[in-house]
Amino acid sequence: MAKPFKSQWDFGELFPKEPARKTLSVTELTWQIKKLLEGQVGQVWVTGEITNLRAQSSGHIYFTLKDAGAQISGVLFRGEPKIDRSLLQDGRKVVLQGDLTVYEPRGQYQLRVTAVELEGVGALQAAFEKLKQKLNAEGLFAQDRKRPLPRYPQRIGLITSPTGAAIRDVIHVIQRRNSALEVILVPCRVQGDGAAAEIARAVRLLNELSRTQCHLDAILITRGGGSLEDLWAFNEEVVARAIFDSTVPVVSAVGHEIDFTISDFVADLRAATPSVAAEILTEGVFSSVQFLAQAGDRLRQLLRQRMDDKEYELTQVLDRLARVHPRRRLNDWLQQLDDAQTALERCARQGLRERRAAWQNLAGRLMRVRPALVLHQRREVLQQTVARLREQARHRVRESGNRLETLDARLRLLGPEQVLARGYSITLDADTGAVLRQAPSIRPGQRLRTRLQLGQVLSLAERSVSGP
Repeated sequence: MAKPFKSQWDFGELFPKEPARKTLSVTELTWQIKKLLEGQVGQVWVTGEITNLRAQSSGHIYFTLKDAGAQISGVLFRGEPKIDRSLLQDGRKVVLQGDLTVYEPRGQYQLRVTAVELEGVGALQAAFEKLKQKLNAEGLFAQDRKRPLPRYPQRIGLITSPTGAAIRDVIHVIQRRNSALEVILVPCRVQGDGAAAEIARAVRLLNELSRTQCHLDAILITRGGGSLEDLWAFNEEVVARAIFDSTVPVVSAVGHEIDFTISDFVADLRAATPSVAAEILTEGVFSSVQFLAQAGDRLRQLLRQRMDDKEYELTQVLDRLARVHPRRRLNDWLQQLDDAQTALERCARQGLRERRAAWQNLAGRLMRVRPALVLHQRREVLQQTVARLREQARHRVRESGNRLETLDARLRLLGPEQVLARGYSITLDADTGAVLRQAPSIRPGQRLRTRLQLGQVLSLAERSVSGP
């Protein structure tokens, strides 16, 4: 078969045909971008500031992570149970671990978060969160095991540094509010290597002392504020175990109000500062003394108020009577009363003059006859009068005491302490002190303060649930 003739002027080789055009749909292009990002970038650590935080009812949290030059969307899904969601707050700088991916419906790349750390805290914060989750799972933080403090403690154990500011604050408050409270100090280091072991030994030592020698009503573990590294001794597991095993109620007051340690969660009661802890331990005696000091003034005030109320009621009754009864008849009665009163006064004066003259005559005769007998009789009359006065005074004192007890009982029934004693609690905003009445008004991450019959509980809201 003959080959086709090929001329040297065949321009097909000099100008080849363009390849066929491949058109992608938006979904295909987005899928390829997603595959490329997940395959080439994958899991990363990113640091930045959180803004536009939104917690959905589904349990997912959406936010924007930004720095001075750029921003990226982030999402924390409900299925990440090991992450402390309270760490995500607007304006907070964090370090996030997550997978870079693309949200295909919007064609937007985002970071799917798998771990959260506060910027600058690093390994210590991670260790803190890990131990916190472990001990919480074991039940060391359970509220049903926490014991109430005695209202009138007589002897407490104190675990702190003998040279720090915390011991001075505690002793100063105790001396001012209840100087009779006995304090047994077990000095130990509160930071540095070996401090945690010393604190745990001190807790065990005070428990042994309470069992064998002198009963302790409470143990106070405290120190002043500092960085996370300074407070780390109170985040050690050995301290948490010692507090959990203590048979004596433990109060933890470590750092400032914003500082939280593992010992705070395990202890029977957490106080914001050392001074606040001392005030809690002395509140029973101090409030009782204050109540007794103010009871007299309060009773007098109540009596005056009651008398004013009765006087007002009497005035109202008289006004109503004046409006009901005829004025003329009342005036006639008043005039007759005035006449009778004038005649009575005149007769009384005349009779008094006659009686006085007769008495003076008889007294003169008696004095001339037996003055000693008159003196003896007067002395007997005086003694009888004194005895009656004393009996009346004792009677009035008993009546006042009974009325005081009655008013005290009424005050207690009306006071909020009786409501708290029946098992109710009052929840307030920890920052503003406002009473919280509706769940929708509570924001996730909001700091709460719950007032109980004995003491208070500080907490962070995870989310609000509507309905009864």
